[in-house]
Amino acid sequence: MSAPHHPVDPDDHTGRESDRHARAVWSALAEPGDTVAGALVQACGATSSLAWVADAVESGRADWSRLEEAAGELDATLRRRVDAAVTRWTPRWRSLDPDRDRAAAARCGARLVVPGDAAWPNGLDDLGALAPFALWVRGGPPTATRSVAIVGARASTTYGERVTVDLAVELARQGWVVVSGGAYGIDAAAHRGALLGGGTTHVVLAGGVDRAYPVGNAPLLEEVVRAGGSLVSEVPPGSTPSRGRFLQRNRLIAAVSHATVVVEAAWRSGAASTAHHAARLLRPVGAVPGPVTSAASAGCHRLLRDGVAVCVTDAAEVAELAGAVGRDLAPAPAPGATRATDDLDPLARRVHDGLSRRTARDVEQVAARAGANVVEARAMLGLLELEGLARRVPAGWVVTDRHEERRGEKKRLS
Repeated sequence: MSAPHHPVDPDDHTGRESDRHARAVWSALAEPGDTVAGALVQACGATSSLAWVADAVESGRADWSRLEEAAGELDATLRRRVDAAVTRWTPRWRSLDPDRDRAAAARCGARLVVPGDAAWPNGLDDLGALAPFALWVRGGPPTATRSVAIVGARASTTYGERVTVDLAVELARQGWVVVSGGAYGIDAAAHRGALLGGGTTHVVLAGGVDRAYPVGNAPLLEEVVRAGGSLVSEVPPGSTPSRGRFLQRNRLIAAVSHATVVVEAAWRSGAASTAHHAARLLRPVGAVPGPVTSAASAGCHRLLRDGVAVCVTDAAEVAELAGAVGRDLAPAPAPGATRATDDLDPLARRVHDGLSRRTARDVEQVAARAGANVVEARAMLGLLELEGLARRVPAGWVVTDRHEERRGEKKRLS
């Protein structure tokens, strides 16, 4: 299929309503991530492509000449793929009920958001043929100028949940919107942390926005909506979640976020899938390390080892990962403990190492221990004495330090 379809004219009210209706039908007809459906809509537009599918289903015959007028020439392979797609759409076509979907949306306070709407997350357009046809949304608009996805294992540990809450609280306080999938474990901890931080969080669901899944998180999802966040799905209200829909949901989490952070993940997991979607979209990916013995962190360690993710340990590092270059830099770490010999050149350090605090050594002994000649050792001992790091005694030289030298000066002055 060739050139993409031109967007609907914003001044054409009839055309916009027709496109909105067609996209709502497509969201019920094709499974999430159906690239054939996505390519048809991109090439022909939602309305024209749906009309072509309707004719193909009702007549039992695909009108290839009509399709090629809009989509360009189709080779044999593409025809087979489209033909197979029509075959799999046919059973569902006969059970479509757009009025039922709209009524279900009205009952739960959901609305339809399509490309071109102010509430449409523009990051979804980067998915190309994998982009959703529409979004069904409860709550506020699922858009954000600064958003971070925090995802992870359902079977999370206390460590993982604590790290997640800390990250989400601090990010929310800094004005970041937290995006996750509403599942038990790390997802739920991310949403709770954002709410505790007084921020906004978006939940991307695998089923309809009127079906809390898991049911145990229903109070949390309602609190998300009350706090100004949103519940988002690409399938109509009433749709049930499935394994395939959970996996496809991950691409939306990655696409609407400026970066994705994985806190805990098994070796193969949905969270790792989200990270790979983000990487394919050229979104930054971060991973929180865990104990090397923990199976819950094996996926994080794999992402780090494979170079898919960078290590993040606090909200400042996450903000730097997702934020603007130069503006969101994490503060430099506090300097660690320094030693008095850190600024010495290597020879002076070796001479210093050749000294003892208790046993005086002459120049020849120091030179032998330092691997230097006597002249070098004598010169370095003079330097160390000036630095307050060595002291001459009747029997030779001993180690001292600047603090000891200062204490000695105070005693002499007193």
